[in-house]
Amino acid sequence: MTQGMPLTDPRPSGLTIGTYDTYREAQRAVDYLSDEKFPVEHTTIVGNNLRQVEKITGRLTWGRALTAGLASGAWFGLFVGVLLGAVTNANWLAALLTGVVLGAFFGLVFGGLSYAQSAGRRDFTSRTAVVATTYDVLCDFKFAEEARNHLAKLALKGEVSPRLPDHPLQQPSQQAGQQPPQS
Repeated sequence: MTQGMPLTDPRPSGLTIGTYDTYREAQRAVDYLSDEKFPVEHTTIVGNNLRQVEKITGRLTWGRALTAGLASGAWFGLFVGVLLGAVTNANWLAALLTGVVLGAFFGLVFGGLSYAQSAGRRDFTSRTAVVATTYDVLCDFKFAEEARNHLAKLALKGEVSPRLPDHPLQQPSQQAGQQPPQS
């Protein structure tokens, strides 16, 4: 066995006991199962149809690029100044101020160089996130029916509303693509 590798297969398995529009709803469903003393270690939350979403937050100008570089450099300088002040016998305040000033200067320079190198190819700021379209709560086969019964009670309370499944609860032998026994 390779060191650092998980002992179990990380791919999700089990039956879908609920599909939710948000992660918060899927998390609430599992939390409810836990509140009902259900063995939640047999459940998994799976995000489906992952997408990268980039929300544009504004224009990037020389002023914003320089200000952002100055601010991040000053924060890093503050960190270095605190460390220097803690390990030296010199004036603690002088070490702190030197770190902030030098950090701000280098941050300003590197922020300007970075913006100049982009040559106008990316003149905006943004935040990026990976989101799922839906979230499935899966459960091991032998606990799935009990879990669905619990989640039906939660849905009746109106706290979260799972999407209706495309297929009814199937037995494990039918999940693997096997045909039901013929009579």
